[in-house]
Parts: sequence; C-alpha cells; structure tokens
Amino acid sequence: MTDVPTSTGIGAPRQATQHRVTRETDVQLTWCLDGTGQTDIATGVPFLDHMLDAMGRHGRFDLTVRAHGDLAVDDHHTVEDVGLVLGDAWRAALGDARGITRFAHAYVPMDDALARVVVDCSGRPFLVWNVAVGANPLAGADYALAGQRVGTFDPALAEEFWRALVTRAGLTLHVDLLRARNAHHALEAIWKAAGLALRDAARLNAFGEIPSTKGTLG
Repeated sequence: MTDVPTSTGIGAPRQATQHRVTRETDVQLTWCLDGTGQTDIATGVPFLDHMLDAMGRHGRFDLTVRAHGDLAVDDHHTVEDVGLVLGDAWRAALGDARGITRFAHAYVPMDDALARVVVDCSGRPFLVWNVAVGANPLAGADYALAGQRVGTFDPALAEEFWRALVTRAGLTLHVDLLRARNAHHALEAIWKAAGLALRDAARLNAFGEIPSTKGTLG
C-alpha cells in the first residue's frame, strides 16, 4: 500500500493517492476533497463506475480510480477493495481533520426512491445500513427490491462497499433508504446523498480547530 498525501500548504487542495495490490485486486486511485467534480473511473464493474461518478460529481470531488480484479469469480472483491482504498485515501487526505465541519447529512430523491445519509468524521468506524436492497429486505418493508439486480451488479454489494469505506476512513455513517421501488434508483440516491454529506462534512470553517472536545478525533 502506498500513501501519498499531497495536501501541504495553506489553501492547498486536500488529496491523497493510494495503491493496493493483493492476489484478488489491484486498485489505484486519487481522491481530491477540494475538487470540482471531475471523475475518471474504471473498475471493471460498470454500475460501480456509475455510482462513483455520481458521488464525485455531486460531492464536487475530483476522483480517479483504476481497478483490476478477479471479476471471473464475481464482483465482490473488486467492489469491497475499491471501498477500502477509497477509505484510506479519505483518511490520508483529511489529515488531522483540523478545521472541518465534521457532521453533515443529506437527503436525495430519485423518482420513487428517497435516501438519507448522515455522517460524522469521528475517527471511529461505524456503519448503520438501514436499506432493504438485495436478497434479504427488511421484514415488513413496503419495497419491491428483493432479488433485483442492476445490470450485473448485486445490490447487496452496496453494503460491503460502504462498510469497507467507513472502516478505513474512520467514519460513522448512517444510511437510511426511506422508500424505493427500483433498485437502481435506490442505490443511486444513496451514493449521491453520500457525496453531498461527505462534501459538507469535509468543508473547512474559519476556526481551524480539530472539531472535538478531546482535541483529537478517534
């Protein structure tokens, strides 16, 4: 794993480059938190590319991702490992988190779907995934999503992606799918809401302090 943060100097863009190679995947990416929404994504998983593009554009992140994985097995390793490396890049780019807003939330509707994402750049990884997408929808949920696939993408992998990202990034993330009928709309609303919430949480304020009563995050 390489860690190449380039967020030096006052006013310099906060960004980091990460490269992770295993027997299952090879993932290299650069994440600029202070970008304009420019994305260049190629993971070999088309729907994941679409979701990362949506997150980057709406979060105003500059994001370049290249991933090669064992897609002949399935998409799982690639999706999860992209999440891991994105989490590493977020944490490296954020540094000590001095001056960030820290807490943020966003709601995004997409036709039938409505998603809410709430984030705390706490330094403590925790994911709450209240999303009835995939093979095991929530009991009694009024959704028609069970068993849906989006192209070749298994919606159950969305949770694996976000769990990997928040674990490495040190984020507390609550994801609630408030309503949906279509799996594509549901997942896209989630990724867009995450982009907006992460953008606002990382936004710098005028105080320049570490946003914690402890003086440190984590």
